[in-house]
Amino acid sequence: MKFLFLYLAFFICVFEFNAQNTISIEIPGSNTDISGQTHEVALTTTDPVEVSFDLINNTGSTHQWRITRDKISVPTTWSDFLCWGHCTDQFGGTCYAANVSDPWTTPANTSVLFDINNSECGKLKVTVNPYDWNTNGQAHYRYYLSDDGTNFSDSVDLVLSYTAALKPVKEEISVNIGPNPAADYVQITMNGVESANLKIMDALGTTISKEAIFSSKKINVSDLRNGVYFVVIEIPGTKTITRKVIIRH
Repeated sequence: MKFLFLYLAFFICVFEFNAQNTISIEIPGSNTDISGQTHEVALTTTDPVEVSFDLINNTGSTHQWRITRDKISVPTTWSDFLCWGHCTDQFGGTCYAANVSDPWTTPANTSVLFDINNSECGKLKVTVNPYDWNTNGQAHYRYYLSDDGTNFSDSVDLVLSYTAALKPVKEEISVNIGPNPAADYVQITMNGVESANLKIMDALGTTISKEAIFSSKKINVSDLRNGVYFVVIEIPGTKTITRKVIIRH
């Protein structure tokens, strides 16, 4: 009987402890508790990004929680700030420049403290600005929840990763013509451009022929007289390329 009594007492104590110390941290709309876990965000731009957390009070008592922000590993060019307030605060709470020091804790003066009753929540909105960090980078923050800024009740990690987009290498435009001198034909091949306008001009500047060219083209020159001619490639939106060709039958 004594053993059963002790077991029941232990069970009740554990139950009461868990019931009194339950805090849920969720991404708004997810209904998934990520307390003590890591929330990861992949950045596709260096524009500022906002991430919100709902910190739900299921402890059975009212708290005036404070947020402590700790930079675990953050690129030196990145900055951050946070806003902290009651979930019902239509103004989003009070915002702080949290990059002042590390670790950093929201103030505890009466003008910013607020009650979070049981079953209510506080909203933490984090804003991180990668600035012009145009190489691969990752920021790791940790946000602690406490009543006094020292004895932490729970936490959540935030990891933001930015991978610089690889800029496509623009192929240099070039034009190859052969054979040169030519007797019967010339083969014109373009690199770095899909289409252009082609003109063949004589030494006096008279246009002999004009047509479109797509990547490459074989031109019959068997009817041209011996002499010097110019192949003019007009590429839309860029420079005109001219090549000299000698016709020799």
